[in-house]
Amino acid sequence: MPPTRAHLRDAVAAHLVRHPAERDPLRDLLAALDAGPGDAARPAVPVHITCSAVVIDHRRRVLHVRHGAAGTLRLPGGRVEPADRSLLAVALRGVREGAGIAPAALCHTAEYGGAPVHIGVGTVGVDPAGGEPVGGEPAGGEPARPHYDFRMVFHLADAGAGPASRAEGAPGAEWLPLDEIGPPALRARLLESGLDGVARPVNASALIHDGAGRYLLHLRDDVPDIWEPGAWALLGGGREPQDASLEDTVRRELREEAGLEPRTVEAYAVERVTGTDGTTVPVQIFTARWNGDPAALTLTEGVMLAWRDPQTASRLRMSPSTRDLIRRHAGERPPGPPRAAAADAAVPHVVGVHLYLERDGEVLLGLRHPDSAYAASAHHFPSVH
Repeated sequence: MPPTRAHLRDAVAAHLVRHPAERDPLRDLLAALDAGPGDAARPAVPVHITCSAVVIDHRRRVLHVRHGAAGTLRLPGGRVEPADRSLLAVALRGVREGAGIAPAALCHTAEYGGAPVHIGVGTVGVDPAGGEPVGGEPAGGEPARPHYDFRMVFHLADAGAGPASRAEGAPGAEWLPLDEIGPPALRARLLESGLDGVARPVNASALIHDGAGRYLLHLRDDVPDIWEPGAWALLGGGREPQDASLEDTVRRELREEAGLEPRTVEAYAVERVTGTDGTTVPVQIFTARWNGDPAALTLTEGVMLAWRDPQTASRLRMSPSTRDLIRRHAGERPPGPPRAAAADAAVPHVVGVHLYLERDGEVLLGLRHPDSAYAASAHHFPSVH
C-alpha cells in the first residue's frame, strides 16, 4: 500500500517544524492532502509525489545515478510504487536499485532523522527547482499537475569502508561535491546544514541497574511496524527536535514512558541496531542506577517493566545486541549491595507473585475490579499476595 494522506501530511509537518518559512510554497500540497474524502488513509492525491535520496559520504559528496539515454546525473529515487509503504521506502529503493547500496549501509542523520531535508516544488515533467525533465510529460492531454519531490537525507553507516567502492557494480553511480549538485535550493540547504557524512547516534536508550546485578527491562507491545515487537528491551527512543542533546532524549523518554527521573545518567556505549526500515541505527546507551518497584511506575507504552538478572535475560525474547550489552555491563561491574532507597521511595512490605503467560505472541491479562486498591479497572497480570 502506497503512503497515505496522513503519512504525507506528517512528513510535511515534520519538515515545517524545521523550516517554517517554507509553508507558503507547500500550501497547495497541504490543501490537496486535506481535500476530498474524510478518510485520512486514502492514498490518492491530485498531485505528483516522488521521493529522492540524498546520500552524503564522509567527504561531503552526494551520491548521484545516471538516468535515461542521455545519462543525466540525478539523485536516486523516483515515483511512489504500490509496494512502497512510506516515503523512506521509496528513497531506499532508489538507492538500492540505482547504486547497489543496501539500506543496512545507510543511517539517518541526527539533524533530520526520518524527516525530509527539503521538498522540491514544480510540475509534472520538470524536476522541482532543478529544471531537468523527469517522469515524462503528462499523457493523453492530461493537465499538468503539481510535482513535489521529498528529499530524504542519509549518511553512510561506515565511512571507513570507502564510500565510493559501495557503488561498484552500478556503473551509473557517481559522487559529486555538495556545491555541484543540481537543484539550487537543495544545494543551498545542504551547504548551510553542516551535514558532514559522519554517522552519529540518533536514538538513546537507558541501561538501568540497581547496583546489585539486576537490570530494568521493558516488555514491548507485540504490534506490527515497531522495533522489536513483543520483546524485552531497554527504555528509550528517538531524538526529537526539542532535545538539545541525547541525554535530553533519554531523560525525556524515561519520563514519558515510565515516569522515571534518575538523578544521574552517564554515557556508556554506542550500539548499532537495525531499524524497522532496514537502515543501521546508532544508539547512544546511557546507564543509570535505580532500585525502586517497577510495578509502582506509570507505564505509558508497552506491557510491563521488570527487574531481570543476566542469567534470566538469556532465556527471554530479546535482541542479541541487548543481551550482549547487559552481559558486558554486568561483567565489568561485579554486583554489590543495592543502593539504599530514597526517603520518598516505596518500601517493600508485601510479597507478591505475578503470573506471566504467553502463547502465540499473546499475553494473558485480567481486568481488575473497579474497587481494587491498586490499578483499579486496569488490565493486569494474574497475581496474588
